[in-house]
Amino acid sequence: MSKIPKAEKMEEKNREHWLKEEEKLYAHRKEAYDVGGEKQINRLTKQGKKPVRELINLLIDPGTEFFEVDLDAGFEIDYTKQPHIPGGGLVTGVGKIHNKDCMIFGNENRMTAGTYYPITLKKHMRAQRIAEECGLTCVYIADSGGIFLPMQEECFADEGMFGSMFYNMCNMSARGIKQYTLSTGGNTAGGAYIVYLACESIMIEKLAFAFLAGPPMVKSAIGEDVSMEDLGGAYVHTRHSGGCDHFVKSQEQGIEKLRELIKFDPPQETYIDRREAKEPGVPVERLYEILPKDTYRAINVREVIKCIADDSYFSEYKKEYKSGRGDTIVCGKMWLKGIPVGVIASNGVGVIFIEAARKAAEWMIRCGNDKTPLLFIQNAPGYMVGKQEEWRGIGKYGADMVRTCSTVQVPKIQWVIGPDHGAANYGMCGRAYKPRFCFQTMRARTSVMSGKTAAFILTSLERKKAKAAGRDMDEDEVARFDSMMREKYDKEAHPFFTGARLFHDGVITLRESRDVLARAFELALHQPITDSVYGNVKF
Repeated sequence: MSKIPKAEKMEEKNREHWLKEEEKLYAHRKEAYDVGGEKQINRLTKQGKKPVRELINLLIDPGTEFFEVDLDAGFEIDYTKQPHIPGGGLVTGVGKIHNKDCMIFGNENRMTAGTYYPITLKKHMRAQRIAEECGLTCVYIADSGGIFLPMQEECFADEGMFGSMFYNMCNMSARGIKQYTLSTGGNTAGGAYIVYLACESIMIEKLAFAFLAGPPMVKSAIGEDVSMEDLGGAYVHTRHSGGCDHFVKSQEQGIEKLRELIKFDPPQETYIDRREAKEPGVPVERLYEILPKDTYRAINVREVIKCIADDSYFSEYKKEYKSGRGDTIVCGKMWLKGIPVGVIASNGVGVIFIEAARKAAEWMIRCGNDKTPLLFIQNAPGYMVGKQEEWRGIGKYGADMVRTCSTVQVPKIQWVIGPDHGAANYGMCGRAYKPRFCFQTMRARTSVMSGKTAAFILTSLERKKAKAAGRDMDEDEVARFDSMMREKYDKEAHPFFTGARLFHDGVITLRESRDVLARAFELALHQPITDSVYGNVKF
């Protein structure tokens, strides 16, 4: 009986590990899909309502998929008033309606009546930003009680809070990006503006309401007794106030009316020379085997690229440039479902050396010059440190990489498949560097440094503090502190933790990666890539 080669055993262990990890991801998603369980479904049924995802499925074109973003928002988040908000209390994503990509917002009314927490606001405005950058029509399925009142101090008055949602609606509308609202429930106070500010809005008889103050507040303020229907029902705003444009009698009719309105909008374009898509020669499933279960173990990123590129074809830039570890970043071009894409990918253990930083910055400029969108495949724990590197200019050349990433004016997408620490997060287009989309895998770890490094530094400092206080830490105390720091940093780097706070747009499975990345570029390219204003520096 022949022995199984060591490499094959390792690949099988990798595969088993990542499939098991992704089971946690599927459970994570299921919780967001089933907020409140059967009890909440029964409540909606009694009201004559469908769950918001069912409405979205009715709204989008038959046979198409809803491209959901930021599903990971709100899980186990640190709010004392409401510590667990699966899905962030809002559904956001892109769906095709009459073959036009639209950003859809759906209040999750199974979560405290669709009210807005700080993370709900952040998610709502993240989706608005995607819509604005990609030129996508916005469709709001509105059923919200407004701000979650116990947390009003974190939701109401500042920039980036509740009013910013409406500011964004107004400015997108002014730019010609259509805003449509289907009210399927109560829209109170500021929430009523989702109806009033839409380019066109729809309300459902005896199901939808919009008013600046509900009946209890009206009673308190002016002593008037009035029902919800007579204060701000569908007939009030379609026949009397003019605050709404279309009257329907059911959710299904509302969906039909939405589709009818969008049918008249002009067709979309994709502003890139797109060729016919071809399947990779290496199946995407191979990713499960070639990505080590140890996040900090070296990878051959060229093998990763083969799993997502059309025909597994990659035209590499400066392939032979390995002097001084220039090979720790791989650059080049590929087609992704027919879309030409420039690639900047961490290689090996991912540490970025001077030559790699210079190559990456140079390649970003070249892709900026010829208007090629960029995919950053992030697997870097940081830039190289030490006296030799500092003397040779790692700070300067790393900063050049960060500067170029900040200013290059083509659509950028980040895909994190490993360590994502420190300034490497910046140079490889982390959230602060405005990628159109940012996706992570279960292998991703995003933090200022790894748990191991942080524990070493903080434990050393703790020893010094103890020494200054006139005592020595015993080894058990050192071990406990070291373990506590590792656990803290490892937890905070996990993609569920970072996703809950919207540091990225979602955790995706390895088998989804090619489809998700291609769809993201497709959406980003609905807007033309502009000529250089300041960022696409010419040589």
